[in-house]
Amino acid sequence: MKRIFDFCAAFIGIALLLPVIFLVAAAVKFTSPGPILFRQKRLTLGAQEFTIFKFRTMFVDFDKDARGIQVKSSSNAITPLGRVLRKTKLDEIPQLINILMGDMSIVGPRPELPRRLHLYSDTAKKVFAVRSGISSPASIVFSDEEFLLEKVKDPEQFYVQQIFPYKVDLNIYYINHQSFWGDLKIVFLTFAKLFVKFGPESVITDRALMARKKLLENETCKSAN
Repeated sequence: MKRIFDFCAAFIGIALLLPVIFLVAAAVKFTSPGPILFRQKRLTLGAQEFTIFKFRTMFVDFDKDARGIQVKSSSNAITPLGRVLRKTKLDEIPQLINILMGDMSIVGPRPELPRRLHLYSDTAKKVFAVRSGISSPASIVFSDEEFLLEKVKDPEQFYVQQIFPYKVDLNIYYINHQSFWGDLKIVFLTFAKLFVKFGPESVITDRALMARKKLLENETCKSAN
């Protein structure tokens, strides 16, 4: 049922968003040199590699090997248009193609970089029991991720040591509690988050798990000082 929903939603989404897709593609092409799409290897169901598609938001001379270098939201590597695409999540639209191809789902843990697979314990690898997704509870909880990383001196180190373990636990929480109606709620909240501010309690009911976000934000402030 989830796969049928994913395929139908992606197909309808592409059809409805065709004018936006052409507009964004043209804007990317004519505002900075380089390809329209950004391609990168990621991990999905069974920790299998696939090529993820996004609208390019960075200059081509940055991260040429597409390793997925962690950057701050103010990084000069991001194009002016790219900042808008990232903020509005329009850069994620091409992932609807990944869904049609069976690599991803509408809802699921965000696809991981292959270079970080060694960070996963046997328990943490449960996140690869489902297809990766465009959105997830972790995506909503960390919708401010780039801004958190903006405050720290070493974004990569802070991500690996502080954000990554928390995201793993959020993803496992999602897998343990996933349902069709729960996925629909996450889809709705993903769009709502673009226009309305609300707490992460809307997607995660575990109070102890939510309390960790506040601790992490405090840790971010300490790292900035």
